[in-house]
Amino acid sequence: MRIVTRPDFDGIVCAVLLFEALDIKDPVIWVEPNSVQKGLVDIQDEDIIANLPYDKRCAFWFDHHYTNQIDTPFKGDFKITLSAAGIIFDYYKSQLRRDYSELVQAADKIDSANLTLDEVLHPENSPYVLLSLTVSNDDQPDEPYWNKLVELFRKHDIRQVLKDPEVKQHCQSVVVNNDRYVDFLKKHTLLNQNVAITDLRTLDKPPGGNRFLVYSLFPESIVNLRIRYQDKKKEMVVVNVGHSIFNPNCNVNVGLMLAHFDGGGHRGAGSARFHVSKADEYIPEIIDILLKNENNEN
Repeated sequence: MRIVTRPDFDGIVCAVLLFEALDIKDPVIWVEPNSVQKGLVDIQDEDIIANLPYDKRCAFWFDHHYTNQIDTPFKGDFKITLSAAGIIFDYYKSQLRRDYSELVQAADKIDSANLTLDEVLHPENSPYVLLSLTVSNDDQPDEPYWNKLVELFRKHDIRQVLKDPEVKQHCQSVVVNNDRYVDFLKKHTLLNQNVAITDLRTLDKPPGGNRFLVYSLFPESIVNLRIRYQDKKKEMVVVNVGHSIFNPNCNVNVGLMLAHFDGGGHRGAGSARFHVSKADEYIPEIIDILLKNENNEN
């Protein structure tokens, strides 16, 4: 039995809960949603998929993304709710030996982007927010670190986790990079009406950073489109779209929109990965939809 989940804070908490509730010995399989959508992941019949699209080969599935809803019967649970971790917590609550309610509440808060301006500008003042910003697959995979966080949270609360030397180093880097990322965003973000477009494709190594910062720098924007290459080969383009958490006037269901561009996600945030040959077609179409700002759920 294996846990298959994605490398973000919600995925970390999903793995913690599943390890604690079930007798799982195998390491976590960390993958991106696009890889599951395209059938690139070797899903086995005892696998538990969490926070990712459904695959009929799995034993159990838990998810909360708008575009991942299915009509076929399955074992597990699906709800449009704040986090996948919250769904797993409710499903296996009686089998958990420790109280993970605070950790799950943090996953709910962070995955739903229910953050204050101070938490965005100064994540160092909010332990869970700060730690969540250390979990990213933008730069390069860091599976040993993700696995370490899972093990730490199985044993300790957030205060003890933050004392770990490696975690502390990652958190310190986040604080330093947060300041630098402001300059990158200002230089590489264009405001087109009320759509903030951050294009990092001209950079050989795009910086990692706080994905919510752009909303504080461009308060008139209602949505941000972030574009980058997946890696140095520049064969795949990654697009992230998110409603502003401070100016909630975007009417577009982002996940539903990106489902037409090899992606998916929530109503307020989502991502897509596609071959560079599609960029000249896909990106202008996405921008046009965001500029029109029409409800696309009908």
